[in-house]
Amino acid sequence: MKLNERSLVFYATCDSPADNAGFLYKRGERHTAYHRRWFVLKGNMLFYFEERESREPVGVIVLEGCTVELCDSAEEFAFAIRFSGTKSRTYVLAADSQEAMEAWVKALSRASFDYMRLVVRELEKQLEEMRWGCRHAPACCKARPLGMEHSLPALPAVLPKENGCAVWNNAPSVDQLHDGCDGDTNPRPPPLPPRRRASSGDTGAAEISAFCRLHERYGREVAQLRLDWQHRQSGSWSSSSPCSGVACTQPHPPGL
Repeated sequence: MKLNERSLVFYATCDSPADNAGFLYKRGERHTAYHRRWFVLKGNMLFYFEERESREPVGVIVLEGCTVELCDSAEEFAFAIRFSGTKSRTYVLAADSQEAMEAWVKALSRASFDYMRLVVRELEKQLEEMRWGCRHAPACCKARPLGMEHSLPALPAVLPKENGCAVWNNAPSVDQLHDGCDGDTNPRPPPLPPRRRASSGDTGAAEISAFCRLHERYGREVAQLRLDWQHRQSGSWSSSSPCSGVACTQPHPPGL
């Protein structure tokens, strides 16, 4: 497997969160002496540095196709990272305490993609079992969410209509709800009371009667105004006529 050195250095020293970090004692490949190194676990890559403040890692261990197990060693709290294959190297590490060793073994065992693949498969299996159980469970025995014991039932797919208008207030009150289930697993709403509506004949008669009253009221006012106008016109014409008191041969307006 080919790895880009610059990319690895950047990934090891960037600000991305680490899965685990701390000092461990690493046994050399040729010499059995242990050297204290700073280890950083990110994903499935275990980087180790000479010091905590080092800018570049000394090496990296790709945690794929390996097992993490305890081992017998001169150092206390030792464990080994073993790879499959005859010529594969085994990394022997040691922690400072029992708690640190257990934390590192757990973190390293869960770092590979093989482990993540197993976890995903198990979660998919559990999800499928839950879906199967929901499909085959009795409808009226399904558990209701907490606090929803008195929730209103869902509206029907087709709303009932009265006189061509959809009726929305057909949901029963809280006191009318019951815990039992019918064949459709929904409580049945009570029947709607009939609504009283005025007939078309009564409405038309009422409108005609109101129009007649308005017509009569304003008709009297118009007639009175016309009569007053006629009286004023007749008085002004007689006082200003040039032939008043003598026989007049001039034509007069009609109606005077």
